[in-house]
Amino acid sequence: MSASGGNRAIIAAFAANLGIALAKFTAWIFSGSASMLAEGIHSVADSGNQLLLLLGGKRARRAADREHPFGHGRERYVYAFVVAIILFSVGGLFSIYEGVEKLTNPHELENVWIPILVLLIAIGLESFSLRTAVRESNHSREKGQSWVSFVRRAKAPELPVVLLEDVAALIGLVFAMLGVGLTVITGNSVFDAIGTLMIGTLLIVVAIVLGIETKSLLVGEGATEGDYDRIVAAIIDGPEVSRLIHIKTLYLGPDELLVAAKIAVADDRGLPEVAAAIDAVESRIRSAVPVARVIYLEPDLDRTPASRLPD
Repeated sequence: MSASGGNRAIIAAFAANLGIALAKFTAWIFSGSASMLAEGIHSVADSGNQLLLLLGGKRARRAADREHPFGHGRERYVYAFVVAIILFSVGGLFSIYEGVEKLTNPHELENVWIPILVLLIAIGLESFSLRTAVRESNHSREKGQSWVSFVRRAKAPELPVVLLEDVAALIGLVFAMLGVGLTVITGNSVFDAIGTLMIGTLLIVVAIVLGIETKSLLVGEGATEGDYDRIVAAIIDGPEVSRLIHIKTLYLGPDELLVAAKIAVADDRGLPEVAAAIDAVESRIRSAVPVARVIYLEPDLDRTPASRLPD
């Protein structure tokens, strides 16, 4: 995923959420709908989340220094994890609280057509935001890859976060529409409270999924299966290496992969030849997998017969 592509999706989501939040709060003030209040808080949380993602991307671009010799790429993972926490606490838990409050202290809605109009406008704006996120994600999503797999396997956190937020927002708007609509039809405000509880539950589920996936990136993930196979092929597809002894990979950031490998070379080669062989292998790896920017190759003598590379 290019940084510019991710930023376009984030900015589109931020603009949509900010406008939607203002509209929802206006509808809540005039109608007293708990669903509208919950949705307004949800949109404010989403707007803050997009600002955090932009900040994380900016901080991740700082140059490496002595304290952080591999750079600051993982800052993007940290801020994405913070987004999951905010979505869980500010969005989900507040909505649950508000829903319980309206169940225990129900009151009739006023000016009910205002929240319905706002919800319809919000659905249109959220659909635009989701369309932008889908379009940008398709640039980095592998051919035939499912959306579930994309969210789980993507190394850049911004697009999966925006995608899940937008999907959750659209489903939440449907819940709010059902709550307000059933309240209008039946005159029973309990449906508005139930819609609020459904929104809160949805946000908590999405936040947990985001937290789990981002935690995995924070702990450290290796190359995808396809990139791993391409790296191995690049190492052994030349006369310089007799055998690949072992290899480890680690993402230092969404756009920077570390590759460390121990390679066997013929025992009759001199130091200049070994150095030239390492340079050639590094060049092939970078051509096969451009994000493999940090490469460490350790040469060893080929004293044993070739064997299968351990998993």
